[in-house]
Amino acid sequence: MLRTTIALAALVLFNALAPATAAAGQPPERAAAVRGQDQGVPWQRLDPETRHMLAPLEPRWNRMSPQHQQRMLERARKWSKLPPQRQARIRERIARWERMTPEQRREARRNHRRYEHMTPRERRALHRAYERFQSLPPRQREELKRRWRHMTPEQRRQWMREHPPGGQDGNDSR
Repeated sequence: MLRTTIALAALVLFNALAPATAAAGQPPERAAAVRGQDQGVPWQRLDPETRHMLAPLEPRWNRMSPQHQQRMLERARKWSKLPPQRQARIRERIARWERMTPEQRREARRNHRRYEHMTPRERRALHRAYERFQSLPPRQREELKRRWRHMTPEQRRQWMREHPPGGQDGNDSR
């Protein structure tokens, strides 16, 4: 009985210490991964490069779930290998996402799912429409955005029929 109790106590102690031992000497974010998904990584323990990459997330980092933190740390590791200009664009996109309201984020997710299910032809048409929109003078772009926000779905469909993405005739020959 005593042997069983000692063996059980040793096993419990070993399991409790194993993650800490395995994490020793690891960078904070790797140590958290070794410990598992049960603990987050405080912002202050991130290395300077990671903090710089994820700077837009700082205000809410310590409130994120450990799983979300781990996903962002994995992405930051991948992003750190990209050219500085690309990293800057990623940081700006993170900042833009952080400024969105929950409804805007839901809409962005819906649009992304729609895009994923488009055919290559539909995607090309969408890209051409976006390029045409971007080529408008800023004042016209703002006016079009304002009008678009006030249109009903049927009015938007009508506008799209009158202004096809493929150009004047709507021909999508690509």
